[in-house]
Amino acid sequence: MNYLLIFPVVFPIIAGGLVSLIGFKNRKARNIYVLTASVINSLLILTVILNSADGLKLHLLNISKGLPVTLSLDGAGMIFAGLIALLWPIAVSYALEYMVHEGGENVFYTFYLMTYGVTCGIAFSDNLLTLYLFYEFLTLVTLPIVMHGMKEKNVAAGRKYVLYSIGGAAFAFVGMVVVLNYAGSTSFVYGGLFGYFIGSGEAQILRIIFVLTFFGFGVKAAIFPLHGWLPSASVAPTPVTALLHAVAVVNCGAFAIIRVIYYVYGTTLLYGTWAQNLCLIMCIVTIIFGSSMALKEQHFKRRLAYSTISNLSYMLFGAALMTPEGLTGGLVHFVFHGIIKITLFFVAGIVLCKYEKAYVDQLYGYGRKMKITFAAFTVAGLALMGVPPTIGFSSKWQLLTGAAKSGGVIAGIGIAAILISALLTALYIFSLIFRAYFPGAGFDHDSISEIKDPGPFMTVPLCLLSLIIVFLGIFSAPLVDFISKVAEGLI
Repeated sequence: MNYLLIFPVVFPIIAGGLVSLIGFKNRKARNIYVLTASVINSLLILTVILNSADGLKLHLLNISKGLPVTLSLDGAGMIFAGLIALLWPIAVSYALEYMVHEGGENVFYTFYLMTYGVTCGIAFSDNLLTLYLFYEFLTLVTLPIVMHGMKEKNVAAGRKYVLYSIGGAAFAFVGMVVVLNYAGSTSFVYGGLFGYFIGSGEAQILRIIFVLTFFGFGVKAAIFPLHGWLPSASVAPTPVTALLHAVAVVNCGAFAIIRVIYYVYGTTLLYGTWAQNLCLIMCIVTIIFGSSMALKEQHFKRRLAYSTISNLSYMLFGAALMTPEGLTGGLVHFVFHGIIKITLFFVAGIVLCKYEKAYVDQLYGYGRKMKITFAAFTVAGLALMGVPPTIGFSSKWQLLTGAAKSGGVIAGIGIAAILISALLTALYIFSLIFRAYFPGAGFDHDSISEIKDPGPFMTVPLCLLSLIIVFLGIFSAPLVDFISKVAEGLI
């Protein structure tokens, strides 16, 4: 059964390549093909997950001695793979209606499907080398869709994205070389590879390299001050930014950091050291910075981009607590934030795509006309704030509980930062909701008389995501229990 691991990685890459090779002239046929391919790949991922109890592992090749490229699936990989399997077909459905006005659809869907396969490769990576290779491929396959349309602003955003990514990859590469030199392997082992180095002279060197690796992978996780590429990338088509900010790129950065902390260096080497404290402090700074910038920002998609910057560091803060409770909180937010944020970006994309409204102060009264669209935004916005019974409440509760159990001054400051960020989140979300539903006395309602919800390819994903946000908020216990077992190294 080990061969099952290769299909969710290779199938969408081949399917994407065939889009351009076939060169579909019939939009309907192409759309059916792309949606079917994404659904099939999600089913392939589900098949792998259901068979993961067999201890699946597939060796692909050796780059050289001691450098195997290998796929496997453990608990952490299941969490990430399950998230992308859920959200990718939904994003594709949304894209089918959105991309009509963008043009260049064959090229777009080529790389959109390829990105699905590369992201699966990151989720299925058995070691740091394999993850690093797919991580680099991810930059290559997402660059064309960030630059889609080749307008000046898209090209500038793509250039910035590549420069940041290359810089981050250089730090991560140094980390990988050091890991191989000291441990003789880059395999992921829960608890890490360096427990026996504690108290040795090499321990400080390893902590320095860990910090470099943390910030290297932290580029894609948009940690301050390495966040600049993310708001700039919001110029890409919304189906791209929705996945960049919710699933594919930024979550890959957070996932890589979780792997580095718990499966490479190990908490035994890092817990209670200056390296841990530095990472926690930078996460706290990013949480407040991102929320503050989101409150200030008036561009709809850029506001959500800064919100993503803040929420990614929620995940990293939980992981950097280096306790099972902290990791549980980080992983729960990893999953739930992806569902919330893709919903919010879908709404921003709808008003931009259909009515060319890009700024918050252009949305007065839209909630009364686009009832489904802004109902979904309200549900997701409440979840982002952490209002029960939505999934946002569950993830923030887990994070705060993990920080409280961890104890210490920095963890306490982190709790305060999350609470302050929740207040700022309420301000920047409610300010938009109030504009949409309560435009104020004297508002000219005739000016928005033709505003309405989009077609079913956009509204059905919004309805589905809204139901998931509430359903998993009420019935989150089984998923949280599973994640807590992963965090304890039991799965």
